[in-house]
Amino acid sequence: MAAESELRTVHTTEGVVPQEDKECSERLEVCHISNNWDLPSSLHEFSEGGLAGWATAFGSFLVQFCAFGYITSFGVYQDFYTQHYLTNETSSAISWIGSTTAFLLMTVSLVSGSLHDRGYFYHLIIAGSFLHSLSLFMLSMSKPDHYYQIFLSQGLGLGIASGLVYIPTMAVISHHFRRRRTLVMTFVATGSPLGAIIHPIMLNNLLNSPLGFANGVRVSAGFTSLFLLTACLCMRTRLDPPATPVNYIAVARKCIYDVPFMLLIAGTFLLQTGFYYPLFFFQLDSIKHGISVKFSFYSLVILNGSNCLGRFTSGLIASFTGVLNLTIVASTSVVVLGMLYGYFSGLNVAMAPPLTATLTPDLSELGARMGICLFAAGFGGLIGAPISGALLTSNYTWWIPGLFSGTVSLAAAIMFIVMRHVFLKRQRVLVGQRHWV
Repeated sequence: MAAESELRTVHTTEGVVPQEDKECSERLEVCHISNNWDLPSSLHEFSEGGLAGWATAFGSFLVQFCAFGYITSFGVYQDFYTQHYLTNETSSAISWIGSTTAFLLMTVSLVSGSLHDRGYFYHLIIAGSFLHSLSLFMLSMSKPDHYYQIFLSQGLGLGIASGLVYIPTMAVISHHFRRRRTLVMTFVATGSPLGAIIHPIMLNNLLNSPLGFANGVRVSAGFTSLFLLTACLCMRTRLDPPATPVNYIAVARKCIYDVPFMLLIAGTFLLQTGFYYPLFFFQLDSIKHGISVKFSFYSLVILNGSNCLGRFTSGLIASFTGVLNLTIVASTSVVVLGMLYGYFSGLNVAMAPPLTATLTPDLSELGARMGICLFAAGFGGLIGAPISGALLTSNYTWWIPGLFSGTVSLAAAIMFIVMRHVFLKRQRVLVGQRHWV
């Protein structure tokens, strides 16, 4: 399902499982690898790029820019809806729009990943891109104080569209790259924070200009539609789908007895519960605290710029600290707003795929496990921002939702610490058994 789910040899772990504590060094020798995938038998059969490979990477970058990048720009809409367009609604009700979009991106990915594994890449990309453009143009037709219109187009439509394209555009990179896969996936992943920099600048200047909401959203829709069309023309698959796709239900049953992975799911759920509060409310917070409106428009740009830097540097830092340690540090820092929040949240997001891979003993199940983890995280993202909005109240008592988000993020860090302890203990047992054999 995910990018790593299409490579099933031990060699694939060079980019998926970064250097971890010394006790984990022999982990790969106990992995059970599935032989159901029709992959090239030689490393030389991977082109490591070429015109088709780099065009696919560029197309995937554009999709990440338009999908996840647009969702994490919802703070602009939160501010505009609260002050101008949905003045009859509470902050909590408005935040349900953005949280539903984020929830659907993650939960629909479970379905789209399974369909991608069965060879429906082009169907997903075309349908998702079309629905994304349609949802934005329908959003531009929404009337002031008509909450249901905005919720249907932006909350449901945009969320489903993003979920259809999110995992397939990451997974297709494994069709063209093997040795350079980690580098290329880092490039693709930076599309979302870069989009979260460009979209807020564009939206703030459009929505608060003489163009108004309707025409401003149409300009934004046209911009993203052009990028999505370019992406559809660029991306190409190369490998055949597996003869026997992974059974997600069977994998889910196995995960129940995998204590470190269950701790990962619990920690990810808690982290996502506190993750979106700064993203959705940071710009509104800046304005309500007396910072100039013009400068406040760039508050999300500063936050997401640091997020982009965090994702870009995560691989380098993880090579020294290990995936588990870096995840713990990033989780405890989510309570900090602005640049520190953006940077450490970027580290955390970038560490999610390799952390899941580290905890996956059978790499043929990696795609399914990533889908399960995203599905659980989606529920945290769904409830987190609305709870924060309800705690904020109409009096804008900022410290209460900040305390809530910080507390659940700290609880997530505790889960990751326990997960690390249990995982390393299990690895020592496995290494000891191997030595006895």
